[in-house]
Amino acid sequence: MLQYLVLKSAGVGIGVFVGTMIGLGLRRSKGKTEGLLAGSVPLTALAAGLLAMAVMMLITYMGMR
Repeated sequence: MLQYLVLKSAGVGIGVFVGTMIGLGLRRSKGKTEGLLAGSVPLTALAAGLLAMAVMMLITYMGMR
C-alpha cells in the first residue's frame, strides 16, 4: 500500500519541488535569502516537495478508507 501511495503522490512532490526551485532561485538571484533552510535553495525545495508529497499521501490514504 505504501508503494501505491508514493506513486499516486510523486507527481505532486516533483511539481512542488520544481516550482519551488524556480521561484526561490529567482528570489535568491535578487539577493533575498531569508527563509531558506541553511541558505540553500535545493534543500528548501526538497523539504517543500517532501512535505507536499506527505500531505498528498495522507489525503489519498484518508480517501481510501
